[in-house]
Amino acid sequence: MRQNTAGKVERKKEPESNIHRLKINAGLLLFFVPVGLTYLIWFLYMEFAHSWYLFLHNWFMSVTMVVGSFVAGASSEGGGAVAFPAMTLIFHIPPAVARNFSLAIQSIGMTSASLWIIAKRIPIETTYMKWVAVGGVAGMIFGTYYVAPLVPPAYAKMMFVSFWLSFGIALYVINHIHKRDTVDILPSLNKRQQSELIFIGIIGGILSAVFGSGIDICSFSFVTMKYHLSEKIATPTSVILMTSNAVLGLVLHMFFLHDMQTAAISYWLVCIPVVLIGAPLGAWVISNLHRMTIAIGLYIIIIVQFIGAVLIIKPNWNMILFSAGIFLLGLLLFFVLTQKSRIRTAKQVD
Repeated sequence: MRQNTAGKVERKKEPESNIHRLKINAGLLLFFVPVGLTYLIWFLYMEFAHSWYLFLHNWFMSVTMVVGSFVAGASSEGGGAVAFPAMTLIFHIPPAVARNFSLAIQSIGMTSASLWIIAKRIPIETTYMKWVAVGGVAGMIFGTYYVAPLVPPAYAKMMFVSFWLSFGIALYVINHIHKRDTVDILPSLNKRQQSELIFIGIIGGILSAVFGSGIDICSFSFVTMKYHLSEKIATPTSVILMTSNAVLGLVLHMFFLHDMQTAAISYWLVCIPVVLIGAPLGAWVISNLHRMTIAIGLYIIIIVQFIGAVLIIKPNWNMILFSAGIFLLGLLLFFVLTQKSRIRTAKQVD
């Protein structure tokens, strides 16, 4: 304390840097405490269930999710976007197992990434997130019970890569040919726009129910192309959206449908320690990159997925026509969204 010229006693103010440091430390606890507890629970289970041998048989999935978890945190394609094609195309694992594993592992990894995003106060866009999340719940439930059981495995694989290829091309065109401007916040949305976002959430939830991921890239594509939201803002927002869908999907399959396969659980156990760190690492990296770098990373992932699917599946003519139809439908959808975009705001992000 000190006395001022008027004789009043003043309390010495705590330096703002110290207050800021305390806030940062409190935020980091939000990440490290649940992650540490998850590691502890996982270790105790593996020890007392004598399950360490699982690494001998399933180590390839641990390696796969080193990449998958990083992509989950660093892009709008969740870890399932790597796990699903890798498991079904390379390791010839049934799509149902790949889907259940994708949902299970993202419920861990993307939750960890979401906690990191919140703890580090990485900017997200809540204006659209809440409406997409509402639709995502309905889409995941409907898709799990009524859509996923009807999709043939080979067609599911080609549908997955063909649709995202159309998005990659559309995103490239508006970024590198049209040279679009971007914004980091959306304006207030009217009822029609809110309904659109709920519908996008429903579609994304259905895709997640079939492939183990989808609401993230579906919502990402919509807001980046219609509203010109920056990839740097849309990416961490999509991570949080996929987290909610993955947790819901895991609960549905584990406790309601009771169809979590033994193989899916085994893959899950050997990947948990990897994704707990890999996903938030991706989220940290993405927060320090330019939005165009993020976009280029997406192009590479999408192209590799498509080429890999064609080489491994070797689609027949019926499947080629089906894939072409999905691809053209995607292009039409994305470019129509781009042409209808008229919303601009002054604040820019780079």
